[in-house]
Amino acid sequence: MVKNTYILALLVWAIGVCTNSAPGVQKHPDINEATVHPYGLTSAGIRHLQRIDPNLTGEGIKMILISRSLTYVDEQPQNDYQPWIDHPCLDVNTITFSDFEMSEGGISPHSTAICSILLGQDSNAFNSTLGQINYQGVVPSAELEVIEFWHFLSNEVFDQSQPDANILIAAMGSQFDDWWTRGIDALVEKYGLTIIGAIGNGKDAHDPPLYPAASANSIAVGVVDSVHCPLLETSLKHFALAYPEHSTYGPTMDERCKPDIIAPGNLLIADTNDEDLYRASGNFTSYSTPVVAGTAALLLQKGNEDPNMKPLLSSKHANCIIKSILLNSADKLPFWHKGKTQKDDDHQVPLDYLQGAGMLNAEQAFLHLTAGQQNPGDVSSIGWDLNQLPKTKSDGRLYRIQIKDPNDSIITATLNWNKHYQTTYPFHATTEDDANLRLELWAVNPDDSNDHYLLDYSDSKNDNVEHLYTATDPNYTSYEIIIINSAFEDPENGDVEQSFAVAWNTKKMKQSDNIFWYDLNADGIVNEKDFVKLLENWLNTHIEPDFYFMGDINGNGIVDTNDFKALMDNENRRSEWYQEPNPE
Repeated sequence: MVKNTYILALLVWAIGVCTNSAPGVQKHPDINEATVHPYGLTSAGIRHLQRIDPNLTGEGIKMILISRSLTYVDEQPQNDYQPWIDHPCLDVNTITFSDFEMSEGGISPHSTAICSILLGQDSNAFNSTLGQINYQGVVPSAELEVIEFWHFLSNEVFDQSQPDANILIAAMGSQFDDWWTRGIDALVEKYGLTIIGAIGNGKDAHDPPLYPAASANSIAVGVVDSVHCPLLETSLKHFALAYPEHSTYGPTMDERCKPDIIAPGNLLIADTNDEDLYRASGNFTSYSTPVVAGTAALLLQKGNEDPNMKPLLSSKHANCIIKSILLNSADKLPFWHKGKTQKDDDHQVPLDYLQGAGMLNAEQAFLHLTAGQQNPGDVSSIGWDLNQLPKTKSDGRLYRIQIKDPNDSIITATLNWNKHYQTTYPFHATTEDDANLRLELWAVNPDDSNDHYLLDYSDSKNDNVEHLYTATDPNYTSYEIIIINSAFEDPENGDVEQSFAVAWNTKKMKQSDNIFWYDLNADGIVNEKDFVKLLENWLNTHIEPDFYFMGDINGNGIVDTNDFKALMDNENRRSEWYQEPNPE
């Protein structure tokens, strides 16, 4: 306690100073969520979803994994980008390859690991630490083509040819926006492909937001770290938060929010070297990305079963539908806030710079999708729509929802649309064709037209996504979500229809006292190490102005002694999985 008192005194002093100065699989077997690896799929809601609908295996969905060769000779890729298809969890799946056929193919541990998360299936898997385990990927019945990076650029991107796939996966990237990243964005706009990419591995890896994940029309994925526990079983089963050390945070160079969503990343993966054939991946965005991509495939599979929904999910705007649903259904983790800690950016910054819209929740995304498309007007409390808006008119699209009990309720709404690009090299952005849409939430009194007020809005000048996460007013049971063109009077706007997708939901606010508000180092106990971590984080905000700070526990927009007191009030609190360290 003496240590804590000293640290508190130091923090008070410092604040004062600075203030003044596989094919063939028909259905998943009965999944025991507690025993099937990778455990991170349970945390993301995927296992529970597949218990609800065992037929969700990705059947009928085609995916492309863009994989970079490991070696080059005279600047030519040597085709060592391929997964090890003889691995026990992949030998029942059909995986095809596309390369330049210039050299013999070679094995990529990176591709092997990603394929195992997506397609892996091995009921007799074994790890020397974990023992006998059951291994099941997200979509064992999906079709996967693994394409060498430069082959993909030459054959699909440069020529703008339509890939034979519903989903593109890029668990690699570049820190620079280039012709090929814009070319991929152009492919998305042209064909409605859903591209899901890794945003980067954070400050420890010196990664800025990586393209194509950082591109406007993509879904960028960050990583949620597993907890710090000496037991491998525990560390693979429980997940904490996204941390800037391991998950790259925005904004991008052009001030857009990235990532879009986060997902568990420390998973058991197929290994090409370990004698156990399976190992823990570590907290990397390469492995959280296929978790989100597999979930998108499950949504597409379910949507294709509905004759009314299938045409929309096959349209050139299908990616917008998937993106809005995934983001709107995500769970907010502790410290989620639009932008950074400051409170003055809520309307202009749509997402949290580290968490995006939050952590993937596959089950909630499924409920969003199956609520079905709903046209403007009176809608249910959960749903989505694909619509369009004139750029040159002040017309809007209005969705009216009723809430029986507005006490302690939250309304979430997410809007997104594609940005536009030339379809020939070097694929310059055609900003004159871009719209700037605005998302508004109004509390309304149906009996009195004068008793309406704007409860919240999202209107970024840079992003092509808008997001609201707003507490309802206990005095109002009727609300209107309105989408308008924020810049319809701009003389540069042409008479063009801008297509968009929107998703919404209403739910009770969770009264959660998550331990990770206080257990800042995620070791399962609130102690002096967390006090030191808070102080270090706070000091870093003064050393690095762009540092993403985690520690505003009471959410008042600043870090002060009240946050430190909250830690003291929870001192020695322990999680259910906490393990006492071995005595030295």
